[in-house]
Amino acid sequence: MPFVYGQNVRFEGIVLDSEKAPLEMANVMAVNQTSKAMDAYAITSDKGKFVLNLKSNTSYIVKLSYIGMQNKEISVTTKSENIVQNITMDSGGIELAGVEIVREMPVSIKGDTIVYNTDSFKTGEERKLEDVFKKLPGFEVSSDGQIQVEGKQVRKLFVDGKPFMEGDTKLGSKNIPSDAVDKVQVMRNFNEVSQMKGIENNNDDIAINIKLKKEKDKFWFGDISAGAANDRGYIVNPKLFYYSPKTSVNTIVNLNNIGEVSLTSADFFRITGGARNTIGRNGTSLNLNRNFFGLSGGDNVAKMTDKFGALNLNHSFSKKWSVSGFGAYSSTYNQSITNSERGIFQPNTTQIATLENRKNQTDSKNIAFISKFGSKFKPNDNFQLDYDAFLRKNGQQEDNVNQTNYTSFINSIPINSSNSIFSFQEQDPISFNQSLNLFYTQNPKSTWVVEMQHQYEDEDPFYNPQLSVNPYQNSNTSNPNDPSSIFVRESTLNIEQSRFVKTNKLDAKLDYFYQITNKSILNLTVGNTNAFQSYNSSLLQILQDKSVVEIDNALYSNQVRYSFNDAFLGVHYKFMLGKFTFNPGISYHQYRTNNTQFNRPFQLNFNRFLPDVFARWDMKKSENITYNYSVKNGFNDINSLVEGYVFTNFNSIARGNSGLENSLITSHRLNYSKYNLYNFTTIFGNISYTTTKNPVVNGILFQGIYSTSDRLNLDAENENLNSTLFYSKSFKKYYKISGGVNASWNRNFVLNRAIIGGAVKEFIQGIENINHGYNLTLGTQFKKLPNIDLGYRINFSEQANNAFTTQSPNVKLNYYFLEGMNINWDYSFNRFRNETSGLTNDFKIMAASINYAKKDAKLEYRIQANNLLNTKSRLNNSFSVNGYNANETIILPRFVTFVLKYNI
Repeated sequence: MPFVYGQNVRFEGIVLDSEKAPLEMANVMAVNQTSKAMDAYAITSDKGKFVLNLKSNTSYIVKLSYIGMQNKEISVTTKSENIVQNITMDSGGIELAGVEIVREMPVSIKGDTIVYNTDSFKTGEERKLEDVFKKLPGFEVSSDGQIQVEGKQVRKLFVDGKPFMEGDTKLGSKNIPSDAVDKVQVMRNFNEVSQMKGIENNNDDIAINIKLKKEKDKFWFGDISAGAANDRGYIVNPKLFYYSPKTSVNTIVNLNNIGEVSLTSADFFRITGGARNTIGRNGTSLNLNRNFFGLSGGDNVAKMTDKFGALNLNHSFSKKWSVSGFGAYSSTYNQSITNSERGIFQPNTTQIATLENRKNQTDSKNIAFISKFGSKFKPNDNFQLDYDAFLRKNGQQEDNVNQTNYTSFINSIPINSSNSIFSFQEQDPISFNQSLNLFYTQNPKSTWVVEMQHQYEDEDPFYNPQLSVNPYQNSNTSNPNDPSSIFVRESTLNIEQSRFVKTNKLDAKLDYFYQITNKSILNLTVGNTNAFQSYNSSLLQILQDKSVVEIDNALYSNQVRYSFNDAFLGVHYKFMLGKFTFNPGISYHQYRTNNTQFNRPFQLNFNRFLPDVFARWDMKKSENITYNYSVKNGFNDINSLVEGYVFTNFNSIARGNSGLENSLITSHRLNYSKYNLYNFTTIFGNISYTTTKNPVVNGILFQGIYSTSDRLNLDAENENLNSTLFYSKSFKKYYKISGGVNASWNRNFVLNRAIIGGAVKEFIQGIENINHGYNLTLGTQFKKLPNIDLGYRINFSEQANNAFTTQSPNVKLNYYFLEGMNINWDYSFNRFRNETSGLTNDFKIMAASINYAKKDAKLEYRIQANNLLNTKSRLNNSFSVNGYNANETIILPRFVTFVLKYNI
């Protein structure tokens, strides 16, 4: 039932059009004639029904709006009896009809846009935009700031119609102050190119536009925070924003050493500059694997320092031409400390072949810079030209100190050994992307689209492990692939490995759309993808006397060139039958690949037809089912093709395979979505099934304390089945409940090797993994009482003949009182249990804060504490077909920080 402000008299009915058909999602609002306040509002159901709970013996003006209809007002005077009355609206409304009601109602509908008046949902304790999102019906915000609306991922964030920080939802949700927000507009069926709306299948694409309060839309606003903590902890966090009709400026700076990470490495890779993924929609997948080594962050580290700054500019030179610029700089230092135990199984058994215990400390430095320039030229409704250029530059260093003890079991007899390793890694990769997109509507029936994208990447990873004990000096030298055959025999081992990988990739595609009728469109496509990569690697050994030996063995060096070309033609036919939309199609691809190694060329030259289908059933305006089917060719890049060995770790070497062929990936995906504004209920679910024929796998051979592996295609078929179901409902104005179920099953084939009787034996295994999890949350939204959020999640996992259970209850308390005091408390508990072994690990974390700020005051005072229980470490266990891992990770200590914030 909708939010209500009185409960004495029930006024209900059905809103109809002039032909007596019910109107779904019409806006209905009752204004008290005495107080001039809105006492109740509703959004009609799919049957046109509305319910308003009004005060008795009161006079009201009931206002109605619906796009395409004339606004309507009726007078209603209540007594003590319930009232039933149907209301008919007249056609003839204009596009902007309903603006007045949009301004007043907590939730209203205007075409494909849902408008939330945020003041109707705020309870006083909100500080950032994500705090507002969490109060809105149909919204879900993940722990990393990503936003879902009606079960769909929000792709882009705008502020007053201008993209905020390249549209990144995390930067916006975690930095825009809540008091600057007037309305949140959810734009469904979103397409940045107006000419393509209705042509492309973008029904599930969602963007959000933040409308600023009037006093914020032509002046600088934001806040400046600074704080000090125990153990020399600090935080400095200025955020300044400026918006005018033609120009917007957004700046964010965050300097701290208390665990507040502004952007992770994954976030930097996610911000891609707005490329439209030209090749990805046409049946081919070319995986460009980066050689970046991972960097820890957040509360998984023992120490950290984060320096972050971002600047975003948007300017409209005229109504026809606008430009944007974005730049972000991040400098992080992390120290991670882990203690781990790893057991390596003998193939096809759960018997331990090698037991490994490690104490590991890693100090990482990462400097990252990204910048983007964008231009949009749209002289009229029939033409649009977009150009984007995107640059990413990284500088990474990692020092690692490792003490490893091994126990190898040979004929059930344990043999102990140990090693001390110091390793150093660094690289300075750079990538540059540019795209040009042209959209031209020749006439009402014909639309042309030209898309071109160029990608350049240059990577130079360097690796220097220094081992106190050479693990290869006593290895089996009869194996020519064994490292002992190439290294000078010394008791220690010090090597340096350099790699240089360059990539140039160009995508070009021309689409022609012809509208045969109002309900059918023909799409013809011609395109080409061309990629060229080079890979060079070398290996040196530094002897104990400091002399250098260059390893010139061909098996441990690479000079490889790889070319890939995909020329394709496609045809799709989109048509509508009543509430059904169908868009089947097929593409014809001509593939050519070539790489030459050790004077042996390997080429692929073949043709293939790849079908795809899109189908949608719009049962109601707010309820639909979508089905997607596709067949894709999956190709590997040069990193999987090089045949010379490279060290992936101090005790692990790997090689590729020049003769790798493509995999064939077939996927089915069924989505269901329902969002009912009549009673604020959200239901969505999906199920997907994917098969991969001829998959590429690693063939691994464990030899005591080190392993070698290569890449190869298996004559097998991997299967993956995933499903999700989610339910959320806001009720009685103050409560929100949500719950979900997710389940997955997969069967993937792996290849293990073992030396048995002096010969290498291969074991192909099909491994089944089963996971299913359940979660439930209940939250309140009181304005004058404490608010509480209760959550519980349990997950069951079965893999490699082992069963795991993870339970995660959590509770959050928030209380806003005394017109400015705000208390937050957050506690979470995690219990991991290996049901097979009975081993149980518990992890508890608690945080709290106290804020004080008088209404409209410039200064705000805050005391915050993370890791209040001063938990020392986090424990994790995992199993695979090759063995198990048990890890203890030291986390950040307790920080109590006093923060002073000045609101501009």
